[in-house]
Amino acid sequence: MSFYEYYLENKDIDFEYLFRNVDESEIIGILNKDNIDKYDFIKLLSPLAEKYLELIAQKAYKLSLQYFGKAVLLYTPIYIANQCVNKCAYCSYNIDNKISRKKLTLEEIDIEAKKISYTGLKHILLLTGESKKDIPVSYILDAVKVLKKYFDSVTLEVFPLTQDEYRQAVEAGVDGVTVYQEVYDEEIYDRVHIAGPKKNYRFRLDTPERACKENIRTVNIGALLGLNDWRKEAFMTGLHCRYLQNKYTAVEYSISLPRIRPHVGSFNEIVEVNDKNLVQIMLALRIFLPQVGITMSTREKKEFKDKLIPLGVTKISAGVSTEVGGHSLTDKGDSQFEIIDNRNVDETRRDILALGYQPIFKNWMSI
Repeated sequence: MSFYEYYLENKDIDFEYLFRNVDESEIIGILNKDNIDKYDFIKLLSPLAEKYLELIAQKAYKLSLQYFGKAVLLYTPIYIANQCVNKCAYCSYNIDNKISRKKLTLEEIDIEAKKISYTGLKHILLLTGESKKDIPVSYILDAVKVLKKYFDSVTLEVFPLTQDEYRQAVEAGVDGVTVYQEVYDEEIYDRVHIAGPKKNYRFRLDTPERACKENIRTVNIGALLGLNDWRKEAFMTGLHCRYLQNKYTAVEYSISLPRIRPHVGSFNEIVEVNDKNLVQIMLALRIFLPQVGITMSTREKKEFKDKLIPLGVTKISAGVSTEVGGHSLTDKGDSQFEIIDNRNVDETRRDILALGYQPIFKNWMSI
């Protein structure tokens, strides 16, 4: 049984009915529970729960301290290629968009990696577009071997691989996989993924599980907030993570909460997700999944990100460039989206310390 069966069982839950019938005593009762079920989770995502965000935040803060202490892991992405054959309505890499395409050589990857390593970061996230002709798995594995010279932890955020390809990735030194379903609503998914291999909803949905079966150490999932009703997408993301957590108990899980940022293209069917909405999602997830990490990227303003750290954020990006070769090369490929937090690693470190938290550069390495 895969998560798709759970998706089918839960996709038609009547959110509006549950929202109309939840009362204030239930919200308070949920906050007094040690463990909550999926219906409690929905109620924490309800419009009524907005009135109790301060109380919910207090519970989230306590759980974050209990399971994660005052530590925040720092990482940065490295974009090594932006060729892509997909037609995703919301992405700059869409094959129809006229952008500067570039694929780094292994020598260029080495230069880029060395430059990043000077910041002290030990966790790197490797990203590409999706084009197996231009970006074969063998190229990604060769890139991993270069990155392992400089970083203790390498996470892939590339196109979905087969189970055998994840086995090869683990053997090459990969210890983490990040994959966003983008949108869990299957009909919307089909509409915004116009053409290309990414249009295969089931293959993407099952990606984290294929990695888990090959003993990957960490898995990070999420939905691209703004493609659908945020309450439904947050619910399905939480449900997906709990499914994986219960089935593959040795894996460490985290959830990202990316909001759509400006990009090349004309996609304008964006559902608003404001700051208050994002806070509610994060708090509800922390209470539903107390042992799961929460990642915030440079898609969010630095002031907003810093305020969220005590409420449950456990991992943030720093010193980010979303351009291919953006850390060291003059001949760069175009970026995937615009970033909004431009702090370098030292500035991010300083701001975390000012909050009374400890920035962590290294929390794991292979033996």
